[in-house]
This record gives sequence, structure tokens and C-alpha cells, in this order.
Amino acid sequence: MSLEGARWRKSSYTNGGGDAQCVELARLDRETAVRDSKQPGGPVLVFPARAFRVFVAGVR
Repeated sequence: MSLEGARWRKSSYTNGGGDAQCVELARLDRETAVRDSKQPGGPVLVFPARAFRVFVAGVR
């Protein structure tokens, strides 16, 4: 799977400070990719889009 060209975004609740600990999300065709905003070149977790929506609904 290629993540080249993925549009990564952070939560609007991110304060933007240099020490902010956040994750970034990229919505793909059928998956949602998640990575550490402090290590954009690091590992990426990829979840089926529906499973990620269920996870977020449960967290809320």
C-alpha cells in the first residue's frame, strides 16, 4: 500500500505547540491511516475505514 499523496490532518483541538503529542489521520479509499505527528516518517497503522469509525464512536 502506498501512502504517497495521502492528505494527513490533525485534530482541530491540537494546540500546535512544539511539544504537542498528537496523531494524524489520512483517509484512504477503504482504510484510515494513523501516524504520530512527531514522527511523520515513522510507522503507520492502517485500519479498515468502518472499524475506525466504530472505534471513534466508542471513544466519544
